[in-house]
Amino acid sequence: MRFLLGRRLLQLYAGLTLYGASSALLVKSGLGLEPWNVLHQGLAELTGYSIGVVSIIVGAVVLLVWIPLRQRPGLGTVSNVIVVGVAMDGTLALLPDLYGLVARGTLLVAGIVLNAAATGLYITARFGPGPRDGLMTGLHKLTGRSIRLVRTSVEVVVVVTGLALGGTVGVGTFLYALAIGPLAQVFLRVFALPAP
Repeated sequence: MRFLLGRRLLQLYAGLTLYGASSALLVKSGLGLEPWNVLHQGLAELTGYSIGVVSIIVGAVVLLVWIPLRQRPGLGTVSNVIVVGVAMDGTLALLPDLYGLVARGTLLVAGIVLNAAATGLYITARFGPGPRDGLMTGLHKLTGRSIRLVRTSVEVVVVVTGLALGGTVGVGTFLYALAIGPLAQVFLRVFALPAP
């Protein structure tokens, strides 16, 4: 039992750290970000804070929205808010700027695949959903609308707002939208833990 708890904690924090690192790869590619990071980047441009700090602030605000939605955070939820932003800023500080399209495209693809692997790691750890995922499931319960409709609606609003603020939307944004679901499903199977 202790071994399983240790493995779950390792998966949680490895997954969240890699998620932040993968998001940094997408930022450095300059070819488009995942939906929420379009918003985070736009707000970073507006405020002068780093994208990681903005991610932490937005995550905390989203958690406050959980209160009227009657969602309950877990260790993974709270950890997600902090670890992803810190890992993103740390990785951005270490990565050099890349200029060639091949190098940037490689960074983009690596970021998407790593993001899916990170998602598989932290979700299968079973310590609670990320703040943005909980927002979507809470809105689904409140409105009775399908998860697909709620998620799409929220992410369209997030992308449009982020774009208006100066966030990067590009081929990477669309490639991410198409690839992340199937890739994450593969990694959810790869990292699945035995039932408790």
